[in-house]
Amino acid sequence: MLANSLRTVIRTNLFRSIINERSNRCFSVVNFSNKVDNNNNNNDGGKAQQEEMTKQSEKNSQNLKDDQVNVENLMNENKTLLEMVKDLDDKYKRALAEAENTRLRSKKQLEDAKIYAIQAFCKDLLEVSDIFKAAIDSIPDDSLKSNSDLKNLYDGVKMTEQKLMNVFQRHGLCPINPLGTKFDPNEHHALFQVDDPNKEPGSVSVVTKIGFKLHDRTIRPAMVGVVKSQ
Repeated sequence: MLANSLRTVIRTNLFRSIINERSNRCFSVVNFSNKVDNNNNNNDGGKAQQEEMTKQSEKNSQNLKDDQVNVENLMNENKTLLEMVKDLDDKYKRALAEAENTRLRSKKQLEDAKIYAIQAFCKDLLEVSDIFKAAIDSIPDDSLKSNSDLKNLYDGVKMTEQKLMNVFQRHGLCPINPLGTKFDPNEHHALFQVDDPNKEPGSVSVVTKIGFKLHDRTIRPAMVGVVKSQ
């Protein structure tokens, strides 16, 4: 009985030990499997995360390239616009300068038209003045002393000639009588040369017909004889 009881206890303990050992082994295997699975899951997650980071990096790189291209395009466009603005500004300034020059030319032409509008009329009247002067110079002094009627006519012609010269002067028409002055080709017309050692060479020695200027414009040069150079 006692032996049987001992055998039973030993078998029971042995059976329990075997069961516990198998249970421990199964639990270890399960834990190991779980660890492997966890490691595999972790590895898969890391790869997915790495792939996602790679894709994001590539996307950021592409966006950066696109931004650089956009910046270059904007810089080129800005350069083109600046050149256009510079060109337009230059054209605008040229247009303003041309408009100002046109205005000044028109103003000058208008002023000249007002001043020199009577130029042709003055030229025609110069012939009348020449006739008066020729008539006055043609009468000798002796005839004036002996003939009172001729003297009265002479005085009337001379007064008329003087009145005409006053009208000329009032309207800016002035005589040019360059006797004894330096020859000026802008105001004088040389008809001949004379030998005169008492006068400076190149000066006007004789005036055959006086000239006239309308303001600062010569409308008839004086007809002169110039002293010949020695």
